[in-house]
Amino acid sequence: MRAPFQTLIILYRIDKKEILYGIFLRKKEKIWQFVSGGGEDNENIYQTAIRELKEETGIHIKKDELMKLDSQTTIPVANVTGEFTWGEDIFVVPEYSFAVNIGNRQIKLSNEHETMQWCNYEESMSKLEYDSNKTALWELNERLKKII
Repeated sequence: MRAPFQTLIILYRIDKKEILYGIFLRKKEKIWQFVSGGGEDNENIYQTAIRELKEETGIHIKKDELMKLDSQTTIPVANVTGEFTWGEDIFVVPEYSFAVNIGNRQIKLSNEHETMQWCNYEESMSKLEYDSNKTALWELNERLKKII
């Protein structure tokens, strides 16, 4: 059963002091976004993020590779499953944001995505559709600027 939350996972790599972010073009909706998906059964948010990353990119990671971001939002249930999946009284579900440095690992796109691109911060911001993705990207970019 689908759990009442979403995860957002930002892939990044640092190439010669330049931070690049992996953005994905969804096949169906034709919008640019980060990896995302909902929890299943009794998964916690970390297990969901790890599974979604594997399903959408083929990349296996461990929990300690995930950076939990402070950025969080809520999403209307109609935008998640298209219906009131968790009852008539649940209108929005939380979305938790994470980031992972994948280094030089190769991405194998799932059938959910048409393509992906590595973009710098400005390019990513200009292509991303959702404010939640932009807010999480801003936070991550600010955090990374302090360490590189």
